[in-house]
Amino acid sequence: MLDEAVVTEAVARIAAGLGERVGELTGEMVQLYATELPNLVNDDESVVSLLAASLFQNLDTAMRIFQHGIDPTRVEAPAAAMEYARRLAQRGTPVIDLIRAYYLGQTAILNHALAEGRDQIRDPDLLGAMMQRALTGAFAFIDRVTQQVVSAYQEERDRWLLNRSAVRAARVRELLKGGGGAEAAGVETSLGYRLRGTHLAMIVWHAVEPAQGNALGALESVTAAVAGGLPTSGQPLLVPADERCAWVWFPLEKAVLPEEEHVRRVLDSAESTVRLVLGDPGEGIDGFRRSHRQAERVHALAVTAGEQCERALTFRDVGTIVLMTSDLAATRSWVADILGPLATDDEQHERLRETLLVFLATGGSYTAAAARLTMHKNSVQYRVRKAEETLGRPITDNRLDVELALKVCQRLGPAVLAAP
Repeated sequence: MLDEAVVTEAVARIAAGLGERVGELTGEMVQLYATELPNLVNDDESVVSLLAASLFQNLDTAMRIFQHGIDPTRVEAPAAAMEYARRLAQRGTPVIDLIRAYYLGQTAILNHALAEGRDQIRDPDLLGAMMQRALTGAFAFIDRVTQQVVSAYQEERDRWLLNRSAVRAARVRELLKGGGGAEAAGVETSLGYRLRGTHLAMIVWHAVEPAQGNALGALESVTAAVAGGLPTSGQPLLVPADERCAWVWFPLEKAVLPEEEHVRRVLDSAESTVRLVLGDPGEGIDGFRRSHRQAERVHALAVTAGEQCERALTFRDVGTIVLMTSDLAATRSWVADILGPLATDDEQHERLRETLLVFLATGGSYTAAAARLTMHKNSVQYRVRKAEETLGRPITDNRLDVELALKVCQRLGPAVLAAP
């Protein structure tokens, strides 16, 4: 059994030797990043100089930790490392490159430690124990520092996006208030976005403060993912409305909405706090404004309905509801009048509402409804009959009202349903 003091002394000796070579190791690391992570090493001398300072301070701190037995979980990231993370955020460098840099550097330094150990330590058991201690300490140090620098990156990214977008947001607000299109040419230049053509407006936001921070960065990612399911003719225009909400316009080659399944996949991959609404596509500067106004109305509806309504809503689906729901209490009362007990907020009535809505949407065809619901035709007939019994009348009596009320329930959920 090796004496812990012997292992500690061996680790300190290796760290002291590497500590004398920190300048040399820094140069090697810069060259390594130039090959493996070229995003981090570019023609901007100030950024490269800051990278070198970050590397030097991180290496020096790490060697002192091992040399003097400092707890790596209580160490603060060096100032140059924090500033370098902020600089990368300002330049739009992906945060994954910053994280990879730390683990790439860790591997390179551990290889140097192993080489030093082989030169100095003849006992293979002691060499193994020394490297195990070095691995454990290095991972603890990297984990501690990366948490801090990534947090600094995310905070700076949000701050920088807001500052960069301040002028752009002001121009967009002016544009939305304007009555004509004569100002379009000048605004296009300042926004870097073409106002002629077809536009689809989206509002994307966090319903509550996200746990991970980087609120606007998450909204940027969702915007890019939604754009991937659209025939866009350029980059979307994203303007932060505040720290948790962004206005977006997609330039389209043709007037379409993204597929519902695509939007669902995007939101499933995003933070659970994210919600989005879409207007209808519109042409030219008037369409730019109209699509956004529609998205604003749906956004107001979603916020009023609360967290339990669907995470994605479109004006095309809920436009009629939007016109009705300036008074949500009145809408809830209307739903109760139309659907009666069928508007009860429980699983049994939810199944009946879903089946009846699909049945009506497929033109009253039991066969088509069964195919869409992947159910047996007899099961659909049974549920439709039960729904009619719950309504207390045939659905043909006021079919349009019933279908609309069912859609309101589907989209807004508990906000318009009655407690069991």
